[in-house]
Amino acid sequence: MHELLLELDRVTAGYAQDIDVLREVSLQVHAGRVSGLIGLNGAGKSTVVKTICGFLAPKSGRIALEGESIAGIEPHRLIDRGICCIPQESSLFPYLSVEENLLLPLQGRARRFAGAIDARYEEVLGIFPALREKRRAQAGDLSGGQQKQVEFAKAWLQRPRVCLIDEPSIGLAPILTEEVFAWIERFAQSGMGILLVDHNVRRVVRMSDRIHVLSLGRVTASGGREDFQGDLHEQVRQWLGLDF
Repeated sequence: MHELLLELDRVTAGYAQDIDVLREVSLQVHAGRVSGLIGLNGAGKSTVVKTICGFLAPKSGRIALEGESIAGIEPHRLIDRGICCIPQESSLFPYLSVEENLLLPLQGRARRFAGAIDARYEEVLGIFPALREKRRAQAGDLSGGQQKQVEFAKAWLQRPRVCLIDEPSIGLAPILTEEVFAWIERFAQSGMGILLVDHNVRRVVRMSDRIHVLSLGRVTASGGREDFQGDLHEQVRQWLGLDF
């Protein structure tokens, strides 16, 4: 059994008081495993990520990290609890250098990362060698693929227990997409728990240990990779409630 790290238990949330985007969503993320979240545009996938990260407060239900509620914890404090997010849009500071962007989340956390920052930085430049020659460049001058690489490198430096990854391959060329999914597999192999949201349904299913289908804010189906055998396209369309 793999350790349960993150659990959503019947979480309801929304952006307006009388409009619920998520309705009693339940899912789990385990150490060293990828939990995939798939669904149509507007199903609420990114809202799940924002709610876990503390940008949106649940109206009901519970979000727990290693059995302890994280309700009310400020988003920037969740890093100290071991939750990291790689968002769909760039979170980099465009006028800071690549190196400054990488090290920024570690500043002010000397106790947690004491004696390890330099070693981790050298390690991350070994894993992402293209960033070594770009480390003095402004992040805003990088290509979209290079910026995505910085996002993953920054997450690796933080050593989170749980990494939330929202649409990592969107807008990337196929060769860069393959690199992104290889990084995700490396993260999981290191013991991180991964919650993966991506429009590439087949790829999410192939690399996830458990898949959740989100439709109109509700988890309408969950299962392991084996539950999606056969004609995946037809099955997913059926689970999402689409007409043929």
